[in-house]
Amino acid sequence: MCRHLAFLGPPEPLGRLLVEPPHGLYRQSWAPRVQRYGTVNADGFGVGWYAGDDPVPARYRRAGPIWADLSFADLARVVRSGAVLAAVRDATLAGADAEAAAAPFAAGPWLFSHNGAVPGWPGSLEPLVRSLPASALLSMEARNDSAFVWALVLARLRAGDTEGQALADTVQEVAAAAPGSRLNLLLGNGDTVTATAWGDTLWYLTEPGRAVVASEPYDDDPRWQEVPDRTLLVATRTEVLLTPLKDPSGDAAPSPAPGSAAGAAPSSEETGS
Repeated sequence: MCRHLAFLGPPEPLGRLLVEPPHGLYRQSWAPRVQRYGTVNADGFGVGWYAGDDPVPARYRRAGPIWADLSFADLARVVRSGAVLAAVRDATLAGADAEAAAAPFAAGPWLFSHNGAVPGWPGSLEPLVRSLPASALLSMEARNDSAFVWALVLARLRAGDTEGQALADTVQEVAAAAPGSRLNLLLGNGDTVTATAWGDTLWYLTEPGRAVVASEPYDDDPRWQEVPDRTLLVATRTEVLLTPLKDPSGDAAPSPAPGSAAGAAPSSEETGS
C-alpha cells in the first residue's frame, strides 16, 4: 500500500525529485516496479517541504491521483527545497477521509508517512487507545490506521523520545497488538530522515551531501541499497545508519548486509531496538 520518499541535500525543484526520474514517485502512482501489495496508488498524494529557515514545513495534499493535478505539475516545476517528504496513496479503505488521510501528516517540525496496513483496524488497535491523551485522539486528521499510528509516534516525540526511539517503539507496539502489520514509517524534521522497513520495501541512495530514502528506486542507479526487513534507518546529509529491530513475535530480525550502512550503527539504547 502506498509509496513514499524523503530527500535531504542541496535545494532541488520538487519536479526533479518526484516527476522527472524515469521511475519517480509520479510514475509509481500508476506503475510501481517493486510494490508488494496493491498495484495503483491513486487514492491521494501529498508533498511536504522545508523552505529557508522556517522550521515548520509546508504541505500540498490532494484526494485524487497525482497525475490528474495540473496545479501540482506547475508547483513542482518552481518550488525548490533541500528537505522533502512525499507520498502517493493506495487506501486500505477507499475514500476514507479524502485529503485529510493523505500523507504526509504534520505537527511542529515533523512530517510523517506510513506505507503499509494494520490488519483488523480499528478493533485490533483498540487496546492502544488508552496510551494516548484525549487531545491526541481528538486532533487526529483522519480516522484511518496511518493517522492513528502517527498519533502514537507523535505522542512519544512530544514526551521527549528521540525520533528513532519513537518509531521503533511504535512499530513494536503496533506489531504486537496486530500481528502481520506492515509498518514502513517515514519521519522527517528538515535535517534528519528516520524510517522503518517492516513488511515492505525500502531503499536508500547516498551521494556527497545528499540522501534519498524511498519505497523503491526512482531510477536504475546501481548505488541504490535495499534496507533489510525489520530495520530502523536514520539518514542525514552525510551518513545513513541501520539498526535491526526486534520482532515482538520472537522471530529473529535479519541483520543488515555488510557495508550496507554509510557509518557505524547506533546503539540499541539510542534506537530502542
